[in-house]
Amino acid sequence: MRALYVGRFQPFHRGHEKVVDDIAKDEDVDEVVVAVGSAQMSHSVRNPFTAGERVSMITKTLEDRDTTVYAIPIEDLNRNAVWTTHVRSMCPPFEVVYSNNPLIVRLFDEEGVEVRESTMFERERYSGKEIRRRMREKGDWRPLVPGAVESVVDEVDGVQRIRDLDDDDY
Repeated sequence: MRALYVGRFQPFHRGHEKVVDDIAKDEDVDEVVVAVGSAQMSHSVRNPFTAGERVSMITKTLEDRDTTVYAIPIEDLNRNAVWTTHVRSMCPPFEVVYSNNPLIVRLFDEEGVEVRESTMFERERYSGKEIRRRMREKGDWRPLVPGAVESVVDEVDGVQRIRDLDDDDY
């Protein structure tokens, strides 16, 4: 069975990595589709990384897993009634969705898709908002992300990008 996991992944961190690994451990899951939400957003404090950069973070982090993982960018529609159809059109077919987001749970439930709760791994520590704050304030963010993510952030000068962004975006 193929599973869907949706997030913004700004950036992909060790908590996300643990969720994907936990999904892959489910006996009936053979493949995981990681839907990179808000793909059109970048270069703001809340969404500093491009879809391509996030896909690279995810792909490089998860490339050695036994389970096949697809990272697919999904742009926002701002029309919730048709969002699940949009996601299905952009992703390989999937049978189950893993999410704790109430809106995502409701939308897929209304479509008759099985939704399973995903485990939250040390949510207070592994939070995109916290990692971006540490980057902005010259804090120690590197232990919170996989090494492949560090490399992508360094390659695109992501920390300086966040520091250069307008405070009003925070």
